[in-house]
Amino acid sequence: MLDTAKSSAGSINPFEVALKQLDEAAKLIKLDKGLHQVLANPKRVLTVSLPVKMDNGEIRVFTGFRSQHNDARGPYKGGIRYHPQVTVDEVKALSMWMTWKCAVADIPYGGGKGGIICNPKEMSTSELERLTRRYAYAIADIIGPHTDIPAPDVYTGGKEMAWIMDTYSALKGNYVQPEVITGKPIAIGGSLGRNEATGRGLAFTVREAAKKLKINMKSATVAVQGFGNAGQFASQLVEEQGATVIAASDSKGGVYNKAGMKVEALRKHKEKTGSVVGFPGAKSISNEELLETDCTILIPAALENQITAKNAGKIKAKLVAEAANGPTTPEADDILYKNKVLTIPDILANGGGVTVSYFEWLQNLRREYWSEAEVNERLDRNITKSFLDTYTTSEKYGVNMRKASTVLAVNRVVEAIQLRGLWP
Repeated sequence: MLDTAKSSAGSINPFEVALKQLDEAAKLIKLDKGLHQVLANPKRVLTVSLPVKMDNGEIRVFTGFRSQHNDARGPYKGGIRYHPQVTVDEVKALSMWMTWKCAVADIPYGGGKGGIICNPKEMSTSELERLTRRYAYAIADIIGPHTDIPAPDVYTGGKEMAWIMDTYSALKGNYVQPEVITGKPIAIGGSLGRNEATGRGLAFTVREAAKKLKINMKSATVAVQGFGNAGQFASQLVEEQGATVIAASDSKGGVYNKAGMKVEALRKHKEKTGSVVGFPGAKSISNEELLETDCTILIPAALENQITAKNAGKIKAKLVAEAANGPTTPEADDILYKNKVLTIPDILANGGGVTVSYFEWLQNLRREYWSEAEVNERLDRNITKSFLDTYTTSEKYGVNMRKASTVLAVNRVVEAIQLRGLWP
């Protein structure tokens, strides 16, 4: 759901998907029509023109966006992506999903999202720096430590966040303001534990779901589609809970060993060869076959729209935990729910990232820094509560976990709007 349906994914309009999900939640909670309209529209969408001098001396003009969906619960929060297919509808949808994600995690933020139409793979570091600083300059009047706190997203990272922080700090008082942005390198105010936060948060939700389903983690088997950052950390932490990883894949293909594979050995093999393919003692499987593997826990950590109406009926896992954004289509959701497969939706399962971003912001505001153990302990408390709140909502309304997460989020945002009132 969150960060799903990149506009490059065919003709799916992500904003229409977001509105449909809101409609479903609104019906379940009998939402007032006026409030429904408030939530269906971002509060502000800024489009900026970004002239940049390229290394060859030519000037190119890029287009950037920043969508601020809702700030009833706190400042806008959300990443900035650099991608050739970024569209204004995509950014609007992602900002709405960030509103729900922050509300499910029960952190005091609303949703925002930004993007620049560009291909960072075809740009030099100096061109990217000039583009990033130009974008920071263009949006500087609508972002800020108490108004809108951006973060990294697709094809952006600590480097770009450092440039944005530096540009904003120079423009707004010429003193360092690390709290304007999260996802920064540790040396300039980043948080310990941020890199593993998405995978760690997912592992906490798996632990709680296993309790509900009475799954013994020591005999549980795991298949991981997408052995990247989130997939690796999630599988490592689920392995630490006693489970055995029997299948893993990346963009080049997959491997399977019924007896199990050690995550650390898989990681080293991938570092050495560039893929999990060819892991000693394992047989080759495709990404499609991996999804249908006979296992207890399936972790889709790759692309969107992987579990569809076509293959959902063949999923043998008891538990699906979404590390990726939008790996399951709405039709597949209904099939899995009917087949009593518990799906922990992306909005909840990968909420560890935004939660630790919130912790980074708090540390920056106070100019005090926490140990990694403290960050992880707070993350555990927060994510566990989010899971239990969503599970209770699912039982209360008799709906799957995805619908429950949206209902929970919409209820929380609506309550904030009603308490604050409409003014002027």
